Amino acid sequence: MGWRGLALLLVVAGVGALGTLATGAAMGMHASELAHLAALMAPALVVTLVAIAVARPLLARSSMRQSLVAVAIVGAVVGLANLVVLARQMFVNDHDATTLGVLFLYSTGAGVGAALALARARSRAVARLAETARALGEGDLDARVGHLEGGSELDTLALTLDDMATKLQAAMERERRIERTRRDLVTAVSHDLRTPLSSLRAMVEAIEEGVIEDAPSLRRYAVEMRRSVSQLVSMVDDLFEMVQLDEGAIETETHRARLVEIVNSAVAAVEVQAREKGLSLVTNLNGAEDAPCSPRMTRVLQNLLVNAVRHTPADGTVRVHAYRSPDGLEVAVEDTGEGLAPEDLERVFEPFFRADPARSGAGAGLGLALARRIVESLGGRIEAESRPAVGSRFSVQLPP
Repeated sequence: MGWRGLALLLVVAGVGALGTLATGAAMGMHASELAHLAALMAPALVVTLVAIAVARPLLARSSMRQSLVAVAIVGAVVGLANLVVLARQMFVNDHDATTLGVLFLYSTGAGVGAALALARARSRAVARLAETARALGEGDLDARVGHLEGGSELDTLALTLDDMATKLQAAMERERRIERTRRDLVTAVSHDLRTPLSSLRAMVEAIEEGVIEDAPSLRRYAVEMRRSVSQLVSMVDDLFEMVQLDEGAIETETHRARLVEIVNSAVAAVEVQAREKGLSLVTNLNGAEDAPCSPRMTRVLQNLLVNAVRHTPADGTVRVHAYRSPDGLEVAVEDTGEGLAPEDLERVFEPFFRADPARSGAGAGLGLALARRIVESLGGRIEAESRPAVGSRFSVQLPP
């Protein structure tokens, strides 16, 4: 027994002794009798401490049921022993001692019965805890203890175990989701890298081996090689941006740029492709030119414009609108392209999703997913509207 346990026992025994003496005084016992009673309790306390010291290691190896029954029996035996001592010292006559002895026997039976009932309930509660812990250890993350009704301590332990299981399940699911995303990323990027790299390799080998030597063909090969390099750069930029977002780079960002600068930079990135397809690029900022924005909005608008130009047929139109209001800033990109089916519109912001892989062109399907993650990191939201064969509209709402 530790020092704290011994001190607690002494305090409780002392309070019990004082209560006994107070009861004796209230019943009219003389001072000499109270002194004699106190002298009798001193060796009783010593015997109690010795008994507990001997019984403690035995009870520590016993079951909960055996421990509770032992405590009930010890309490009754101590009461009977006190009664015998009192009878021997003539504090209690034989008739009263007999009556009290019978009552102590009844108390012993009642105490043992209560101990058994309590031990059974507590044992079931502990068994459920152990069974749930074992199931969790074997990988069944859906296992829960639930409500025990086994006392406040065991109920608290059950709640703690269930809360731990819920958090563990969420962490495992998050880990599996990250692993699936990582695997999909590697697969998608590996597939998309193969096309421009194969094209570059074939053209470089043709030039190196002298298969192509005339100037027009060399210029055409140079244009195709530049296009393949641009595809590779675009994919690497998307991947780098995704990593930066995962590291929380936006949260520490303080620099701001004017909206007109962001829009002009994004439009300039797609002007060549739009001109080659004969598309019209229209910009109307409606007085929101000086609205402050995160520089990362350039990447968002660029991805939206690249997507719009890619899926708008020749002689179509791509528009950039901006509106400023007390609720914040809205920037929208509209096109007169092929549009999206309703079932595809619901998944358009998912990583690696392509409504039509055969017409998806370059990229790993990260552009719109990256745009949404940037916008949400800025505290805004991005929405898509589309009608097949009519066109699409992607709008970004940013807080003021």
